[in-house]
Amino acid sequence: MRYDLDFYESYDKTLLFWIERFVRNKLTTLSNSNVVDKNSLAAIIQSLVKGTKSIDELSIIVKNARNIGLAGINTYFNPLLKLYEFLTNLGLKSMKEIDEELLSDFLASTTSGLSDASKKNHRIALLSFFSYIDKQNETSDGNSYLFKIELKNWGGLRGKSGTKLPAFMNKEEINRFLEAIESFEFSIETSYRNRLILKIIIYTGIRVSEMLNLRIRDIFKEDDVYILQVRGKGNKPRVVMIKAKIIENDLQNWLSIRVCNDDLLVCNKKGSRLTQAYVSRIVENILISAGIRKEKNGAHMLRHSFATLLYQKHHDLILVQEALGHADINTSRIYTHFDKERLKATTNLID
Repeated sequence: MRYDLDFYESYDKTLLFWIERFVRNKLTTLSNSNVVDKNSLAAIIQSLVKGTKSIDELSIIVKNARNIGLAGINTYFNPLLKLYEFLTNLGLKSMKEIDEELLSDFLASTTSGLSDASKKNHRIALLSFFSYIDKQNETSDGNSYLFKIELKNWGGLRGKSGTKLPAFMNKEEINRFLEAIESFEFSIETSYRNRLILKIIIYTGIRVSEMLNLRIRDIFKEDDVYILQVRGKGNKPRVVMIKAKIIENDLQNWLSIRVCNDDLLVCNKKGSRLTQAYVSRIVENILISAGIRKEKNGAHMLRHSFATLLYQKHHDLILVQEALGHADINTSRIYTHFDKERLKATTNLID
C-alpha cells in the first residue's frame, strides 16, 4: 500500500509517519536470527502497525527491538532521530521542501567530530530512508514524488587517510583490567555472570552481541580448553577457544544459579537477553576503577584490545581475520598500525 507524501496536514506528524513506516520495514527485513523472544518482536511490529504518537514513543519501540536482538536497527534509526529533530526545528510545511542541499546541511551540522564509519552510517540511513519514500509515496495521479537523494558531493568524509584508529588497551592495561574484574564489587547474583562475560570477550575477541547470543549448547569443554561456537555477522559460524582455567570457576558457579529462557548462556534477572548497553556500562565502571581512560570505553574496545595484542604477538593477519570473523582481510589490516616493534625499525634509518 502506498501513501500520499504529505500524509497528514501537520508536517511534524507526517515526518514521524514516514520514519515509523521505514522502521517497520527495516524490522521485517533485518536478520532476526538473534531474536530469542519471537512474541516480543510480533508485539513491536504490531505497535508500529497501530502507529505512535511521538518520536519519543517510537524511540522506546526501537530500543525494545534492539534489546531483543535486532541491534542493526540503530544504524538506521539513530540518524533519523537526529534528522527529525533537525527538520522539525526548521518550520517546514511539506515533505517536498526537503532536498539534497538541506540534507547536506544536516550531515555537516550533526556529524562533526564523528568517525568516518559513523558518518557513513548517517549517509546510508538517509539514502535508505528517502529511497523507501520514493517507492512508497503516491500522488493524486498515481505517480510518485521522487526525492532522488544521492549525497555524492557531501564532503564530510575524510577518506582512508583520515580514518581514526580504534581505542585499545596495551598489555599492561589489560592486566590491570583483568585484576579489576576480580576485585570489582558486583552484586551477588551478577558477579559470576559478569566476570564470565568480560573474560570471554577479552580472551576471545568475540563481539558483545555474539557473547549475548551464545546458547548453552554453543560451549563445551575439550581437554583444557572451552570451545565456543559463535554466530557472527550474517549468521556466519566460527569457532573460538579459551583456556578452561580462566573461566571454569565463574562458569560453573553461574550455571548453578542460572535461570535463562531459550537456552541462553547468560541472561538478566527476568531470564531474557542482556543488552549491549548494560555490558558497556560494566566495562566503563571497571575501567574507571582500574584508572584506565580511553577515548571510547565501551565493551567493543575489549575486542580491539584482543586483536591488537594478537597481531603484536604473532604478526599473522590471517589469524586475526579468522579470530575476529572478518569477511575481508582489509578490515583486519587496521591492527598492523599498532605493531610498535616493527615501527621501531624506522628509528635506526639515519644511524
